[in-house]
Amino acid sequence: MKLVIVESPSKAKTISKYLGKDYAVRSSVGHIRDLPKNNKKAIDIQREFTPHYEIIKGKEKIVSEIKKLAKTSEEVILATDPDREGEAIAWHIAEALGLKSGKTKRISFHEITKEAVEEAMRHPRKIDENLRKAQEARRVLDRLVGYDLSGLIWKKVRYGLSAGRVQSPALRIIAEREREIRAFKPENYWTITADFINDKKEALSLVCSQEPRDQKETDKILEKGRKEKWFVIGIEERETKRAPLAPFTTSTLQQTASSRLGFSPSRTMYVAQRLYEAGHITYMRTDSLSLSANAVQEISKKILEKLGKNYLENRVYKTQSKNAQEAHEAIRPSHFSVESAGGTGEEERLYELIWKRTVASQMSNAKILKTKISANIKDKDIPDFTLTGSRTLFDGWLAVESEVAGKEIEVPKINEGDVLNLKKIEAEKKETTPPPRYTEAGLVKELEKRGIGRPSTYAAITKTIQDRGYVEKIQKALHPTDTGEVVSEFLEKNFGNIIADSFTADMENKLDDIAKGKREYAKTLGDFYGPFAKQVKEKNNTEKITTLGEADKSIICPVCGSNMVIKLGRNGKFLSCSRFPDCAGARTIDGKAMEPPKETGEICPACRQAGQNEKDAGKLIEREGRFGKFISCNKYPKCRYIKKDAATEEAKKTNVACPLCKKGMLAEKRGRFGIFYGCSDYPNCKYIMKSKPTGNTCQECGSLMMEGTKTIPERCSNKICPNHNPHKK
Repeated sequence: MKLVIVESPSKAKTISKYLGKDYAVRSSVGHIRDLPKNNKKAIDIQREFTPHYEIIKGKEKIVSEIKKLAKTSEEVILATDPDREGEAIAWHIAEALGLKSGKTKRISFHEITKEAVEEAMRHPRKIDENLRKAQEARRVLDRLVGYDLSGLIWKKVRYGLSAGRVQSPALRIIAEREREIRAFKPENYWTITADFINDKKEALSLVCSQEPRDQKETDKILEKGRKEKWFVIGIEERETKRAPLAPFTTSTLQQTASSRLGFSPSRTMYVAQRLYEAGHITYMRTDSLSLSANAVQEISKKILEKLGKNYLENRVYKTQSKNAQEAHEAIRPSHFSVESAGGTGEEERLYELIWKRTVASQMSNAKILKTKISANIKDKDIPDFTLTGSRTLFDGWLAVESEVAGKEIEVPKINEGDVLNLKKIEAEKKETTPPPRYTEAGLVKELEKRGIGRPSTYAAITKTIQDRGYVEKIQKALHPTDTGEVVSEFLEKNFGNIIADSFTADMENKLDDIAKGKREYAKTLGDFYGPFAKQVKEKNNTEKITTLGEADKSIICPVCGSNMVIKLGRNGKFLSCSRFPDCAGARTIDGKAMEPPKETGEICPACRQAGQNEKDAGKLIEREGRFGKFISCNKYPKCRYIKKDAATEEAKKTNVACPLCKKGMLAEKRGRFGIFYGCSDYPNCKYIMKSKPTGNTCQECGSLMMEGTKTIPERCSNKICPNHNPHKK
């Protein structure tokens, strides 16, 4: 018996169909090892940044089961994803299981088809140490930067905030755009439209080729246009060619899925992952534009069958990225004979998008006839007025990807010198607009343009800055929150070099060089971390940001009448009395008075337990929080005591033991994103799940089951497990 190990249960299910009875296919259910939470234990900086890994809590059972199978198997084949992360997972599996090199093989494939799997089986290799070292360097680097920067922000801005090597430059880009928008000063301009009728009684609407910024110039054009006779002064017809778009990379797929399907980058990657693991598309993390010879041949056959030879034009697309990720293809269907695939509506729509784009990429140019009509008065002392129309002569690739064809504009048959009868001419006053805010798709495009991140990280970056509460999405546009702006400003001021585009892109290139074997792991990290750690240490001496400036003098404290200052709270900016903590008066940022905390008359038991006498101990006060009223110590944040109501706490218990620590019980909790269920032994145990546990365990992976919906009453809490979304199996 031979053992094949992959990282996903659904991938294991697909591969097992292609292999015979001599193979057992098992899933690691993602990563099985990671750095410990404690940074001091995680990385030995003095010993050339040696990381110390541990089995991820909750994965012990999976590791144990695979280890038993590996011992009785004649051969172990590691078939994780064909990129750095996949290579790292394969290495971690080999290390955790103690696999011997002679008994262990590594295979990789870019599509999960019978042909690809069998071909990979015929050409096994060793684990690529350069690739896995590059992933290790990224993981260690991100941990060091995140740990040190986050710790400093906790001290200098507010407890609980975070920063990261790549997330912070992304936040800076959004914050900079917001400052541009605020600083923008609109200018007036006028668009002038003239409606005509020709001698054939056909209507034409022409637009002034210039947009005057001056009212007098606008009035001059209107006055002369109304007085003088109009003539057609030019007819220009030209045939243009419109080339098809290149096959999808990770970035362009995320952008197109956002604009066409309304998917977020993270949603796009989730759906694409499902399609890949089911064998429908090639690997979805790539910045390559290439297509295999077999794929091109299959596409050509499909075009000839469907449309004919006039529509076929094979093309080779040059990858723009300097450091294209490994030897991947573009994202394409595994079999072009399959025009529709996927187990859900989302999967079907994304697959259709990929199928159409890939087929269209090997098709003939569309031929468009563009017609431009120009008109003016006899003296021609005003700008020309123009009308541009277009007509498709040959649809070419647009026959498949018709969604991007655009609307045709027919223009009447007319000759140069023809008289035009003016019906009306009018001007519309407008204002110049500031640059638009980034959408998720726009941010991904910008990150790629600036060399920040890689295909595997774009979705995670956009998701992280939103999950952290630094950015919020309003009608598809990304707005920085008050917290996000303050954090970005702090980092720009103190670590501008670290979050600069050039530095971030350069570091990505160095990580790519490690993957190619051109750069050493320890030296790369050492060259960065030495100066960085020194810089962090120096910034420890900077003053803590207690206020963000003074409030308007006309706004005074509702309690004592003193001036107020702007502060940053968990819910954003607010106005606080300048005499705080002697006075707790506060207002919302727009000046509305906030009810001050009320004393309950009780002494804080936590302060007394810490040895403080009654005089020095804190007093319990009633506060208003995001989730309603609660009672806590008035010495927060020095004392974080919160009084709990016994009856309420009892009602929140589930009587289900924590599967991680086995000591605590899972209970209802409330966080930034709503209700969740966590271990009662927090912070010693940080296990959480998003819905109420039922007490049952999953038959597929052994994880706890949780409450679902009316149609799916119970589902697995493990996101990677097929039983997490059983309706999508």
